Amino acid sequence: MPLDRSIRIIMIVTMLLASNSGIRAQNQVECHLKADFVSSYIWRGQNLGHVSLQPELAVAWKGLSLAAWGSVGLSHNNDVREIDLTLSYNTGNLSFGIVDYWDDGNDNRYFFYKNGTGHAFEGFISYNFGPVSASWQTYFAGNDYQEDDGEHQSSNGKRAYSSYFGLSAPFRLATCDWEAEIGLVPWKSGTYEVSGFSVTNLSLRATKAIHITKSFDLPLFGQVIANPASQHFYFVFGFTLQVI
Repeated sequence: MPLDRSIRIIMIVTMLLASNSGIRAQNQVECHLKADFVSSYIWRGQNLGHVSLQPELAVAWKGLSLAAWGSVGLSHNNDVREIDLTLSYNTGNLSFGIVDYWDDGNDNRYFFYKNGTGHAFEGFISYNFGPVSASWQTYFAGNDYQEDDGEHQSSNGKRAYSSYFGLSAPFRLATCDWEAEIGLVPWKSGTYEVSGFSVTNLSLRATKAIHITKSFDLPLFGQVIANPASQHFYFVFGFTLQVI
């Protein structure tokens, strides 16, 4: 066999193997593991805890992902413990899915789903427009009811369908990665502690990675958060440990 023909055959086989290898890599199940340490647990403009450890474990395959996220207080024994499970699908710039939120504030039994349960189920959809991302979340089952006396939610009342709409915009400035966010609640919700349409979250977050070694960075972040509806203002500091 002529040498040049042999070389062409080898090159073609090599390209085919590389192509198949790339396809197999895309089909592989990916795993992500990380943990945040935060000075306060602020969620959508609400203060849910003090100094906290928040681990996350996720697996993803072809746009489908299953993630487990948790939060446990480190400064007070009576801090609420939380575990969230998220099943989502991402295609292009569109993402949607379901979240199962659970905490031990109402009942410390995880596999308890009757009235008084600590579970609340939320559906969400989001779209990345490039400079701005928009998202909508609505509770559709579990512990989310209208207030019965203006102060407390009643598990025998009507479902509140508590919802949240958010807009976020990431940008780069002065060696830091920034993200600005605005979030609002469209109607009355005991979950968000509002009696009607309210802006509950105005936040600005800056993240900067500190180089520890050639193969390890430590991302530090600071975030200022205002909740106009409750007239509260927060400053959060934290760092992330992540396995890639």
